[in-house]
Amino acid sequence: MVIDISSLTSTATSVGFGGISGFLIGYAIKKVVKFMLVLVGLVFVAFMFLQYQKLITVNWSKIQAASMAALGNATSGQLLQRTGIPGTDHLPSAMANFGIPLTGSLTAGLVIGFMRG
Repeated sequence: MVIDISSLTSTATSVGFGGISGFLIGYAIKKVVKFMLVLVGLVFVAFMFLQYQKLITVNWSKIQAASMAALGNATSGQLLQRTGIPGTDHLPSAMANFGIPLTGSLTAGLVIGFMRG
């Protein structure tokens, strides 16, 4: 059995690149999500404090309706609809050509990076 070194190095390179890229993307996503959640929490607490001090009046039913509508749109996939930007029709086929080693290692790195972040 003859093993072609060039195909082995190509696969190892794509696995390494995918794993490192996935880890960095997952790590960054988790940091951004944490920052956004803290920011939203602080704004929420500020609104509650200002309402308690009777400086503002907050219509909580409107906030609840807006957040439920946004949550419904996010879970139903309406945020991920096609953008209609010209020239993006070829992206799914280009992404499919990367192959299993790159996408598999990218996914594994993304999960590990998200867990470590």
